[in-house]
Amino acid sequence: MRRGIAHVAGIEPPYVPGMDAAGVVEAIGEDVDTDLQVGDRVMAVVVVSGTHGAYAEHIVVPAESVVRVPQGLSDAEAATLPMNSLTARMALDLLDLPAGATVAVTGAAGAVGDSAVQLAKTDGYRVIADAAPKDEQLVKDLGADVVLPRGAEFPNLVRQEAPGGVHGLIDTAGIAEQALHAVRDGGRAVSSSIASANTGERGIATQNTFVPHYAREHTCRRRPRPPFTGGHES
Repeated sequence: MRRGIAHVAGIEPPYVPGMDAAGVVEAIGEDVDTDLQVGDRVMAVVVVSGTHGAYAEHIVVPAESVVRVPQGLSDAEAATLPMNSLTARMALDLLDLPAGATVAVTGAAGAVGDSAVQLAKTDGYRVIADAAPKDEQLVKDLGADVVLPRGAEFPNLVRQEAPGGVHGLIDTAGIAEQALHAVRDGGRAVSSSIASANTGERGIATQNTFVPHYAREHTCRRRPRPPFTGGHES
């Protein structure tokens, strides 16, 4: 994006990239409904457009795109959270599975994948995730129920853990086309990769995340869903 070779089609330089920001509130617009105050440390997600991007000294965003920085985090740490976590939240909302369902996550040690694992567990799912050997303990610590080696055999290994296939797949590694084998007939798959396949094979519903659609999901209240009654692998 900085070099102008990705995600900047039709935009003439100069442009400012960056979707994550963290800093201090300098001003609040008139008639803005917020409990934030000038001087608060905050983080925000930014919808990039031309020279409107997070790589700037000052940025103006809707109040719904801003929240306080969690206690104990530096600005650098906080600025890794908004886009990645909202992408993971959107993926889970698109899957829209009942509690107790089984979800596979690719790229689980990555910035979006680790959020997907943690949020999926919070939502009451059984999580099967991939990891390189060096990241296996990290992904276990994130809460994954089963951690399998990443790579071409991951879908087959998932099938061993979830006979019949998982109910849903969150692909953050850009391998949705290959990983669809892990999903049961009629299941669901969501990818954060633009190039993911949407084949509709075996009745699997596939969708892509587009985080700008969630840039003002300030509270992200997940509506309650009934428990899954079909067992983990039925």
